[in-house]
Amino acid sequence: MDLSDGCAIIPAAGVGSRLKPHTHTIPKPLLSVGGKPILAHILDEVVALGVPRIVLVVGYRGDQIVDFAQDRYLDCEVIAVQQDKPEGIGQAVYLARDHAEGRPTLIVFGDTVFECDLAPIAGLDVDGAIGVRNVEDPSRFGVVRTEGDRIVDVVEKPDHFVSNQAMVGVNLIRDSAGLFSCLKEIITQGKKTRGEFQLTDAFGMMVDRGSYLHAFPVDNWFDCGVTESLLETNRHLLGRLAPATPRDGVILISPVYVADSACVENSVVGPHVSIGENARVRNSVIKDSIVGAGSLLDGCYLHKSLIGDNAVVETGARQLNVGDSSEVRLY
Repeated sequence: MDLSDGCAIIPAAGVGSRLKPHTHTIPKPLLSVGGKPILAHILDEVVALGVPRIVLVVGYRGDQIVDFAQDRYLDCEVIAVQQDKPEGIGQAVYLARDHAEGRPTLIVFGDTVFECDLAPIAGLDVDGAIGVRNVEDPSRFGVVRTEGDRIVDVVEKPDHFVSNQAMVGVNLIRDSAGLFSCLKEIITQGKKTRGEFQLTDAFGMMVDRGSYLHAFPVDNWFDCGVTESLLETNRHLLGRLAPATPRDGVILISPVYVADSACVENSVVGPHVSIGENARVRNSVIKDSIVGAGSLLDGCYLHKSLIGDNAVVETGARQLNVGDSSEVRLY
């Protein structure tokens, strides 16, 4: 499918309640991982495919998400669609129909970091292509059953085993008109599954109507919904970066990311640490952690910690989850 006239829909309206306190001040897609926001990892892949139009379906703190995308991705048309009352991913995608219907459409969930080469997938002559990955517990996901690479059944969070091929939230749809027709029917008839309008139900309806949906494997996929998965994603993404530039008086144990504007003194950093813009780290040992922009860490020994933007931490040895503009001191 030719994506030069295509569209990307990014559902990004979730509150991110499992990532509090950080999401009290920052929407989940803008949390930093591997040296840049989750959303930037997604949109960099979108832009690399040559997709000219990005539709952000936003709700909670949506102005921050839209401002970030419009400021950073100047060569794309960035459109905001408001989802005031979130009732599922299916509803979120349907709200973008005026900007996407009739165009080849890439749908990527706004809290999903993925790695796969989508260029050959875009070249397939099919109605749509759904990214999948084998999982140990398929009951937590929408899953597909296939014959060869063709999807023959779609089930949202099955109560009994159907397949271990989970849909990971990366979808290329050529027949976007067919998808929106199915979503319209689901929504107008109030067909909810587990209390929400599901995108998976629309895919299932397309299959039942004869659409050829192709299942393709996604090499790596990270659902950044909780602290542990955010740190896991950070560890993986840092492994793709070049070694950090050495600094006098600092021991850097790769892989690490240290923003150029960050000031690090008399410290050991790494492995698996991201330090944001204008952060200051002094007399500390930091490993397996994410340190937000503008934060001050002094006299700390931290591991498996999330430190928000502009926080002040002076605590000795701790494992912490500290939100923006907080202060934690040990006297």
